[in-house]
Amino acid sequence: MSRKRVTELFPFLLPLRVRQKVFCYYAKMRFDSNTYAQAIQKEELPNQVCQVRSLLRNEETGFDMVYQENKIHNLKLAAQTVEHLLIHPGETFSFWQRVRHAEDHDSYRDGLVIIDGRLTTIPGGGMCQLSNLLFELFLQTPLTITERTGHKKREFPSQDDTVIGADATVHEGWLDLKVRNYTEYTFQIAISFDHEFVTGRILSSKPLPFRYRVVNQNLRYYRKDGCIYEETDVCRQAFTKEDSSEDSGGHPAEETVLFTNLCQICYPLPSNIPVEE
Repeated sequence: MSRKRVTELFPFLLPLRVRQKVFCYYAKMRFDSNTYAQAIQKEELPNQVCQVRSLLRNEETGFDMVYQENKIHNLKLAAQTVEHLLIHPGETFSFWQRVRHAEDHDSYRDGLVIIDGRLTTIPGGGMCQLSNLLFELFLQTPLTITERTGHKKREFPSQDDTVIGADATVHEGWLDLKVRNYTEYTFQIAISFDHEFVTGRILSSKPLPFRYRVVNQNLRYYRKDGCIYEETDVCRQAFTKEDSSEDSGGHPAEETVLFTNLCQICYPLPSNIPVEE
């Protein structure tokens, strides 16, 4: 039998433990070697590097759609903290270093989250949609990912045409999304909403020598111990500005396998997707 945590034996201690963990987390950030991106510039930088959009409402969750509307409220609060943020050369972007201030002027509403492998609702739920969006944007730039944790389980299918495995789960005090700017360029984050989508863009101070595309390779599904898993390589392709073949099947100037993503699938797959036994 596994040993129980103190907070499992005494649940009333959990809020105190969470506050302690979050306090220590930010205290450690104050004294680490990173210079965190802080500057906001309302004027947008002149060069668009990439754009990603994500459907705001997912009708496949099995939960009341009010939680999707609550999630949109939460996303808009969080997005305000990163909108028009500049990431200068040598600076580090931290999701929580910015989003920790999202409730300064309004409060989060209950949204969907996965806790201990179970889908439930908490205030601020749904924040991973913003971290997922930012992560997919960052993958299409020369910024260096220094901290990222993928989702171990997917509870319901995505309704977006996004790259499989281009996701980043976040949990304040425990899991962050961080990128470091080792380049000579300044980058800027831009986030906008319409009725259906949230759209993210990365802008730069100068034109980049490449444009990037993130793709999946070696995608497979297999069954292990009664569970279905999805495994895929997430790769970044670089195309020169002069090469117009990105959308016509041409070969990239560079291609890099960024990481291999593994995720348990907790919903029925379409019948046309083969599963290795």
